[in-house]
Amino acid sequence: MPRSPVPPLKPHAPPLVALLRQYAAGSALACDPVDQGLLNRGYRLRTTRGRYFLKHHFDPETAAPEAIARQHGATQRLAALGVPVAPPLPAHDGRTVAVVGGHAYALHPWIEGRHRHGAQLTAEQCGRLGALLGVVHASLERVMPVEGREQGEKGASAGGGARTDEGAPDSEPLTPSGGTPDGRRLAPPGERVPDDRHRARAGRSASSAERAASVRRATAPAHGARAEKPHAGHPPVRNGEATTPVDAGADPAATFALIDDLLARVRGHRPADSFDELARHRLLERRSLLEQHVGRRPPHGGPVGWVHGDFHPFNLLYRGDAPAAIVDWDRLGVKPRAEEAVRAAAIFFVRPAGTLDLPKVRAYARAYRRTAGATPSELAAAVHRVWWERLNDFWMLRWHYERGDTRADSQFPAASALVVWWTREYEAVCDAFVG
Repeated sequence: MPRSPVPPLKPHAPPLVALLRQYAAGSALACDPVDQGLLNRGYRLRTTRGRYFLKHHFDPETAAPEAIARQHGATQRLAALGVPVAPPLPAHDGRTVAVVGGHAYALHPWIEGRHRHGAQLTAEQCGRLGALLGVVHASLERVMPVEGREQGEKGASAGGGARTDEGAPDSEPLTPSGGTPDGRRLAPPGERVPDDRHRARAGRSASSAERAASVRRATAPAHGARAEKPHAGHPPVRNGEATTPVDAGADPAATFALIDDLLARVRGHRPADSFDELARHRLLERRSLLEQHVGRRPPHGGPVGWVHGDFHPFNLLYRGDAPAAIVDWDRLGVKPRAEEAVRAAAIFFVRPAGTLDLPKVRAYARAYRRTAGATPSELAAAVHRVWWERLNDFWMLRWHYERGDTRADSQFPAASALVVWWTREYEAVCDAFVG
């Protein structure tokens, strides 16, 4: 899901005169904020020389100069391979970042298009979407520095025993028109809403401290036990060597404490509203689920590689049935690639009631595996890690109750229902990604 620690956006007028002085883009005629997106600020800019997208790199997590330079270099090289992206325009001095008043800006060509969601996709178009992400991953392997990936592998291994990447096979890039290597064209995505069907067990008797202690006992590794490779079913979890720390995903002890804190915030919110009611129900429900599945904490991640980092419908523009541009590369980094494929599917193909359209997921995943060179076992392990991640994740509620930021509220009903359904239908979900 798109997220960031940035505070709610406040009205901000970019310094257009000083900015445009650095580009051959003419004088400003109109500049309107672009509402979609939760990270950096964007503007639809019209000048005497045309239309542009002006990006204010605002998010402190992604606005470091070296991070922006890496993003820009990646999109420039991907564009040269024919991947549909929108690289930044160079200023008079050749740089792609303009710093004015201590703030970093980038000017991109305006891409005419619209966002499309999974409900708008046919099965064939779902395959094209999976192929697109597979081509992105394979192409990034070709254009990004190997040392960066190796560093990511070392970090993953130190933290969680992630296997080193065997190396994705060379993949033909997308054609400039946005087609896949075999000449097929890429296409769209669907929206969602909520369904509050599942009832949680009411009440709790154990305190946070007691729960934390029981969780540590449940997840403590047996001496000399080795991590087992996840498989299609809920994998048995035995953390790695007793003397070697293992990245076993989110810590359920911390999650229980967070749930208690959020429940207290919900109770203290006045006047109570329908969002509070749904939040309380989902928190109690999630606590019960986590108690039942606390022993399924995943032991390690999968092969790492360069990924977009935030591949979802609002970061993909279509012109007709073909992708016009993959945008917002702020979270470009070295991470488990198959997990990005699973996360993207969980956003593109979630239905209003919080279920996944599994036939579409299957078409998407098959194309992704074929194009990215990913194995079914990698996808199975990724399904488990993303499921666990979702089971322990409350970022939307934290935004709402800790920061008073309601921009993600509309995503909460379907996203929170999905965790419950995914847990119940785990085997079917896994089969859709590996079958």
